[in-house]
Amino acid sequence: MSAELKTLDVVALQCEVPEKELRRGQVGTLVEDLGDGVFEVEFSDDAGKPYAFASLKSEDLLKLVHTPQAEVV
Repeated sequence: MSAELKTLDVVALQCEVPEKELRRGQVGTLVEDLGDGVFEVEFSDDAGKPYAFASLKSEDLLKLVHTPQAEVV
């Protein structure tokens, strides 16, 4: 993971998590840094109701961004 992750970042799954019924591409929020590159991720529906929690490695997550990156000169 090239972008450093921190609590409250929005992420997408880069892998399946069948034991939690989560598919690649599902979006969640980092709610706790468990250390050693592992995060507790909350997955919520459009109304904000959580439907799953999972402890996931940073390499299984893609940080989503909502602002343009500064142009590299």
